[in-house]
Amino acid sequence: MKFTTPQLEITVETTEKKSRFITTVVPILGVDDAEQSLAVIREQHKGANHNCFAYRVGLGVPIERFSDDGEPSGTAGRPILEVIRRQQIDNVLVVVTRYFGGILLGANGLVRAYADGASQGLSAAPMLICDLMCTLHVTCDYGIYGKLEYTLGQQGIVMYDKTFTDVVAFDIVVPEADVEAQVAALSEWTNGQVNVDVLPAEYMGIAQDGSLVRGVWPSGNS
Repeated sequence: MKFTTPQLEITVETTEKKSRFITTVVPILGVDDAEQSLAVIREQHKGANHNCFAYRVGLGVPIERFSDDGEPSGTAGRPILEVIRRQQIDNVLVVVTRYFGGILLGANGLVRAYADGASQGLSAAPMLICDLMCTLHVTCDYGIYGKLEYTLGQQGIVMYDKTFTDVVAFDIVVPEADVEAQVAALSEWTNGQVNVDVLPAEYMGIAQDGSLVRGVWPSGNS
């Protein structure tokens, strides 16, 4: 199944009635990862009044946890989680740290401030679109390499890790569901004069610039 997750950790800051709200968005690979990242952020902001958070991790039926960290019940952690759900982001920890500015915001004001902090943080974070993908390791003779390079380029398929020895070798990456059709297409384009090794499927992410990111989800996890 496809999912969207942050590419990297980012921090943004907003101010509401002199209170500082610092949002940290962290990609996570499990509950332990979330808790370790949360501990680091709490240590970084140990002088803050509140480190409220929510995280969502796992595919299919995710684990969701949140905390108001001393704010009135329902005014911080759950609004952060609702923003994560609404934006359909998975495998993410969002911590909104508050340094109190001396002016009370009230329950409605707190809900808005924490939700706005989470929304701005997630909107600022570069995202990866992730899917279960397979690497196809392709080898061919020099005589048909040019045709393959052109045809794959026309299909919008990127060639990775090219090597040129007595033969040409390169990798392409396709969704697991498309492997059989892609192998057949490679054979058809070259009249069977190509060798294709299919590597085990793994989750990979496509960044906003089109680059490929591996290790976005541990093998065997669901």
